[in-house]
Amino acid sequence: MTAPRVRFAPSPTGYLHIGGARTALFNWLYARRHGGTFVLRIEDTDRERSTQVAVEAILEGMRWLGLDWDEGPGVGGPHGPYFQTERLDVYRAHADRLVREGKAYACYCGKEELDVLRKQAEGEKRQFRYPGTCRGKPYDPSRRHVIRLVVPETGATSFDDLVKGTISTPHDTLQDEVILRGDGMPLYNFGAVVDDVTMEINLVARGDDHVNNTARQILIYQALGYPVPAFAHLPMILGADRTRLSKRHGATNLMSYRDMGFMPQALVNYLVRLGWSHGDQEIFTLQELVELFDWKQVGATAGVFNPDKLLWVNHQWLRALSDDELAARALPHFTAAGLPAADDQKLRLIVRQLRERAKSFVEIVQQARCYYAPIQLDEKARSKHLTAEARPLLKAVRDGVAGMEAMELPALERLFAEVAAAAGLGLGKVAQPARVALTGGTASPGIHDVVQILGKAETLARLDAALALIG
Repeated sequence: MTAPRVRFAPSPTGYLHIGGARTALFNWLYARRHGGTFVLRIEDTDRERSTQVAVEAILEGMRWLGLDWDEGPGVGGPHGPYFQTERLDVYRAHADRLVREGKAYACYCGKEELDVLRKQAEGEKRQFRYPGTCRGKPYDPSRRHVIRLVVPETGATSFDDLVKGTISTPHDTLQDEVILRGDGMPLYNFGAVVDDVTMEINLVARGDDHVNNTARQILIYQALGYPVPAFAHLPMILGADRTRLSKRHGATNLMSYRDMGFMPQALVNYLVRLGWSHGDQEIFTLQELVELFDWKQVGATAGVFNPDKLLWVNHQWLRALSDDELAARALPHFTAAGLPAADDQKLRLIVRQLRERAKSFVEIVQQARCYYAPIQLDEKARSKHLTAEARPLLKAVRDGVAGMEAMELPALERLFAEVAAAAGLGLGKVAQPARVALTGGTASPGIHDVVQILGKAETLARLDAALALIG
């Protein structure tokens, strides 16, 4: 087979949406599996809404996911960086050729004239289609105009989609498409076709919200006399209520997931499974995905975004990290939370104890806050566990810790067991008051681990504070 040339072509009008990230991912995987080329193109012809901040956000998101590109912004190469606003002469040259060949024409109809026709169509309860008023008129470049493509009035345009199968669009549902505005800016369909042609894209894979554009684009390919690429339209990602994914379902900004403590490998893993499958396997490395990805396994129905499933996937990736890796990846989240954590043994002990409990880096920070900041006593836990009956138990633990030279787990386990046995109580009756005194609440890793992480000085200080509170 011919090596694939695929592209991801976002508009820089906002952050990188997770739906767009999945589109980029599928294209990237296909190119990497077959030794092809992955092109990144920034479609910035909407000058009012396009921003450099959004461009940087897109590039940051791609880099975070590990999706490197072969041509496009930041790479250069034989074609240079791909920004549509830097290619206006290319679109004009293609539009002029179509006009010369009689496949397109200048339309001089003003907005007011077209608005009258639209209202008339609305009154007659029919879809508005431009009636071809300017077809056949001589080209006068001195008059304000747009360029329209001549669209056949009969027949249909069909194509075989790699995901959705055969799709056909009758020409009587289309109109003579505007391909170039008066200011020289290409309309989406024309700009995308000219770019894909000149960049030699042979597979266009994108969201299925573009299905209705495909017949129009094929007509442009045919008018220009260029080969039509293959198409693959990916179903939308839906929220739990099966409406299009939006902020009300949770974060849609890709980088929000980084800030919420997700690993990029987990998000890649989850997004690729949201529309593609390989048996019952759930967890994939990036290399496995490159070796396995194929369009035949992409489903034609929409995937439903499940935040709980994403957390589960992230937890599997967190658990697979070594203590050193987990600590290093978690540290920036401690810093972001304003906690004085460092890349040291204390942090490694913390992540070792929390890896089975926390599903994200942010959860690790939340559950480890008590080790780096003054504790916030839960009032219900305080009234239940920091009682006069608990005072001698806490005092015995305090004295035992004070007499230790090193905070070793076997010695700590013996201490708590001896205090409980001396009082004729179960271990929980000693551990729970100590846990409240040391962490502020009733949920934490094992009490021996808590003491070891806090260290001797901090453990004594917190036990003394609890004893003073009991009075």
